[in-house]
Amino acid sequence: MKNQEIKFKNKSEKYSIFIGENSINLLPNKIKTLCPETKKIGVIIDKNIPTKHKQRLKKKLKSYEVCFLPFVANEKNKSLIKIYSLLNILLSKNLNRSDLIIGFGGGITGDVASFVASIFKRGINFINIPTTLLAQVDSSIGGKTGVNSSHGKNLIGSFYQPKLVLIDTTFLKSLPQKEMICGYAEILKHSIIKDRKFFSWLEKNTDSILNKKIEKLIYAIKKSCQIKMYFVSKDVKEKNTRMILNFGHTFAHAIETKNKYSKRITHGEAVLTGMILAIKLSIVKKRCNLKVLKRILKIYNANNLTYVLKNNSNYKWIKSLIPYLKNDKKNNDEKINFLLLNKIGKTELPNKFKISIKNLEKYSKAIAQY
Repeated sequence: MKNQEIKFKNKSEKYSIFIGENSINLLPNKIKTLCPETKKIGVIIDKNIPTKHKQRLKKKLKSYEVCFLPFVANEKNKSLIKIYSLLNILLSKNLNRSDLIIGFGGGITGDVASFVASIFKRGINFINIPTTLLAQVDSSIGGKTGVNSSHGKNLIGSFYQPKLVLIDTTFLKSLPQKEMICGYAEILKHSIIKDRKFFSWLEKNTDSILNKKIEKLIYAIKKSCQIKMYFVSKDVKEKNTRMILNFGHTFAHAIETKNKYSKRITHGEAVLTGMILAIKLSIVKKRCNLKVLKRILKIYNANNLTYVLKNNSNYKWIKSLIPYLKNDKKNNDEKINFLLLNKIGKTELPNKFKISIKNLEKYSKAIAQY
């Protein structure tokens, strides 16, 4: 199957995303074209990447002086301390701004690598090669970089576009089921917020995605990337419409922070939980119909995803999230800023529903009843 190309373009930047089996084979020629003066390359690589994938990348970069920087990809390492360490290594190797940094791994690795690239000598060439489904459909698209703090997730970062994104589906063959579910959460989210027909397709094909049927996977990845690109191209710096991509994430980030970014729950699992909570809140606020919730829950039931919802009818658990909701980056006053769903394929506008802590405590009881 031929590589699929999606092009990003705005007033100041443009780059391509290539999606397909063995798209990494495009890398040598793309570096020559996009970064012709590059001599040194720093590869920030997830330590869990199988050796065969690392060797494959190494062969593609044989014409360059390459430094591999192994990175333990967890939320605790997504920190300024780790950023400082990586920068020091790259500075010691004397890379300059015409050289290149490559992020090779999942979303955490990509977020860290792109943030490093954005601040290294005020900006160095960057190429992203995401190796997890989550990174391929979400974090590798759109130029958001960031690290965590004790106050919350992704509160420190920048916007920095790559020169190129290569989405190679062969990397997904070794991915555990839990990680496939993690990426699927964002695919489902994209359909819910923008594309009713894509959602209908997912109702029939979710099982094929989770079981790594390549043609269906490539289609789902491409559709998901196109939806994310739609919002990013309209609002690169996340001032307005791009916030729609955060549907379900207000609750999800609170869940992750409350759990201290534990491996017990992945980002995608938190998003699957957070979307249902957001839909329930949408029903409580009379913005959404109960039939929408039931239709979405059918996908969860049919694909053994209901395990993420074990606390969604627990009032005390929902209320316990409130302290962690306060630091969400969408908030711009004392109230908590929620993005609500209107129907499948359409959300309410960002910044329309700001809820006080007192009212949210009251709504928590109503949410738990659905």
